[in-house]
Amino acid sequence: MPRPRRYINQWDAAEFVSGLFCISNTQLGKTKNDKPFLKCLIRDKTGEVPGRMWSIEPEHFRRLPTEGFVYLEGQTQPYQGELQLIISAIDPAEPTPDQIGDLLPVAPRPVDEMFAELTALLDTLQHPGMKALAKVYLDDAPLMADFKRCPAAKSMHHSYIGGLLEHTLQLLKLADRICPLYPKINRDIVVMGLFLHDLGKTRELVYDRSFSYTDRGELVGHIVEGAIMLHDRAQQVMRLTGQRLPKYAVTVLQHIILSHHTLPEYGAAKIPSTPEAILVAILDNLDAKVFIAMAAARPERDNPINLGGNFTEKQWSLDTKLFRPDPLVE
Repeated sequence: MPRPRRYINQWDAAEFVSGLFCISNTQLGKTKNDKPFLKCLIRDKTGEVPGRMWSIEPEHFRRLPTEGFVYLEGQTQPYQGELQLIISAIDPAEPTPDQIGDLLPVAPRPVDEMFAELTALLDTLQHPGMKALAKVYLDDAPLMADFKRCPAAKSMHHSYIGGLLEHTLQLLKLADRICPLYPKINRDIVVMGLFLHDLGKTRELVYDRSFSYTDRGELVGHIVEGAIMLHDRAQQVMRLTGQRLPKYAVTVLQHIILSHHTLPEYGAAKIPSTPEAILVAILDNLDAKVFIAMAAARPERDNPINLGGNFTEKQWSLDTKLFRPDPLVE
C-alpha cells in the first residue's frame, strides 16, 4: 500500500520526505565554491519550509517552475532554529484536481463561518449610504466567491486560500474594539475602508493552482484596482437605489484604499491624510506584521520539535530576527 502522506506540519527533524509539493520563489544561487544550487520555498496545505538542493545543473533548474508544482525527494534538517528540506531529487509535476487540495495552503477556519462573522460586523454600519454601498459589494456573488478564496498576499502574510477574508475579518474585529476609544473617528468610514482596502487582490492574484500575479495585477495592482472598483460600485448605488452618497464619502474611501500601504516605497499611491486613513493603515500594518512574527516564531505544528536556537532567521519584512520562546511558558 502507498505510504500515507505526511504534511509539512507533521515533519520531524532528519525525516525522509517524498511526494508532490508546491514550489515558489525558485532561485539559482551560488555556493562559496561558485557551484550552482537551488533555493526555494516548499509548501503544502499545512505550511512551508525553505528548500535547498546543493548541486543542480542550470539546465535542470530551468525546467523547474518559478511558481508551481514538483515531485521531490529529500531529507529534513534543522538549521539555525529552522526546519529546512535538503532536496536530493526534484522534477516538475502536474497534480490532479484532487491532489491540488492537499497542496494549496488553506485558512485554519472555515470560510463560510468567517464570512458570516464579517457580514454581521458590516450589518453594524449606521449610515444608509454606507449600508447601501456594502450591500452592492455583498450582492456581487462572483466577487464574494473570489473574496472567500483569495489569499491576502502571494507570500508575505495570510498567504493561503481564505487568507484575504481572514485578514479582513481580523481588521474589522480590531476596528470594532478600537474605534470606541476615539469617539470622533468615523467608525463607518473605518469599517468600510477596511472591508474594501484589499478587495482589488481578487483581480491582482491567481490562486486556483498556485499563487502568482495576473497580468492586470502586474500592470495595475490591487491598490489602484480597488479604487476603480469603488468608483464603479458607487455608481451602482446611485443607479439601483437613487441614493447619492455624501459629497466626500467615495473620495475619502478611495483615499483609504490608495494610502493603506502608508508610504510610496511600500506601494502607497498617497500618504494617509485623514484620521480614518491613518487608523486603517496602522491596523493593516499591525495585523500583517504580528501574523508574520507569530508564523515565524511560533508556527502551528502537529508535533512540536526542538530545532535548537532561540532565534529565527532574519525576517526581511520585519528587518530582524525573532526571539522564539514565550517568556511565561516553561
